Amino acid sequence: MDMTGEAARIVSPPTRFGRLDAEIKGLLVALLVLCALAALFAPNFATTGNLLDVLRQTAFTGIIACGMTLTIIAGEIDVSVGSAVAFSSALFGILTASFHLPLPVAALGVVAAGVAMGAGAGAMRAYFNIPSFIVTLAAFSALRGAATLMTDAIPIPILDEGFGIWGGGAVLGVPVPALILLATFAIFTVVAARTTFGRSVYAIGGNAEAAHLSGIAVKRIRTVLFALTGGLAAISGLLMTSRLGSGNPNIGYGVEFAVITSVIVGGASLFGGKGSMLGTLLGGLFIAVLNNAMVLLGINSYAQDVANGIVVLLAVLVRMRLAGWTGTGRAT
Repeated sequence: MDMTGEAARIVSPPTRFGRLDAEIKGLLVALLVLCALAALFAPNFATTGNLLDVLRQTAFTGIIACGMTLTIIAGEIDVSVGSAVAFSSALFGILTASFHLPLPVAALGVVAAGVAMGAGAGAMRAYFNIPSFIVTLAAFSALRGAATLMTDAIPIPILDEGFGIWGGGAVLGVPVPALILLATFAIFTVVAARTTFGRSVYAIGGNAEAAHLSGIAVKRIRTVLFALTGGLAAISGLLMTSRLGSGNPNIGYGVEFAVITSVIVGGASLFGGKGSMLGTLLGGLFIAVLNNAMVLLGINSYAQDVANGIVVLLAVLVRMRLAGWTGTGRAT
C-alpha cells in the first residue's frame, strides 16, 4: 500500500472546504423555511426581542459546538460538556463566595480548570487508547457529582452587576454571548481551514493510522482537542452563571445533546473526517429556532424532545442517502 500517497491525500484540506456545498445550502434553505413557518404560526416569533433571545440561547451551546466540531471531525466525541458547564458554574461560585477571589481571577481559574480537565480526558483517550465515549461518560458522571458535592446542590448567589452583563447584556442591541459566539466561530473557522492543526484534525478523522505514519502527532492533537472543548464548556458555564446570577450546579442538563445535535445536523460525520464550522452554526440556529417555535406554540416539553430526536435521525438518514447517491459514503 502506498502510504505516501495516502498521507498526502488525507492531510490536504477537503476539496470543497470553505465553500457552500449542496449540503450546507440545503441546511440554509431548511433554516429559512423553518423561520418563515415560525413567523407565520408562532406568536411573537418575529419580534426583535424574541429573535435576540434565540441568538442568546444559540450562543450558550454554539460556543461549545465550535470545539465539538473539531473533536467529531477527528472521529472522537465528548459527552461530558453539560456536566463541565455545571462544574464550572459551581466552581466559580465557590471561588468567589468561599475563597473571595476577584471575579476576573476566579473566571480565569475556572477556564484553566476546564482546559485541564479536558486535557486529562484527552490524554486518557490518546495515551491509554480508551474510547473517548467511555472516558467522557465517566467525566459526565464525575463532574456532575463534584458540582453537587461542592455546593450541596444549592446555587451560590453572585451579586455583581458588572458580571451580569456578560450573560445578560448587549452591545448595540446584540447579546454579548452572541458576540462571543461569533468571535469563537471566526477563530475556529480559521483554525480548521487555514492551519496545519486544522488539516491534521481532518487527517486523523479520515485515517488516524495513516496520519500517524505521515508524521502527524495524533496523540498530542487528540489531547489538545479535548482541552479546547473543556475550555469552551467552562466559558459557556461562566456565561450561563452570569445570566442566572449564581453559581448553579443544576444547570447544563442536556447541553451535551444540544451541542452534538448542532454538529450532526450541521453535516459532520460521527465516523470522522467531515464537518464544517458554518454547518455547525447553521445547525445550532436550526435547533434553537425549532425549540423556540415549539415553546411559543405551547407544545409539550416532552414532545419537544421527541421532535429533536426525529430531527437528528432525519439529518443522519438524509446524509447517508446523499452519500450513497454520490458514492462518497464510508463503510461502517
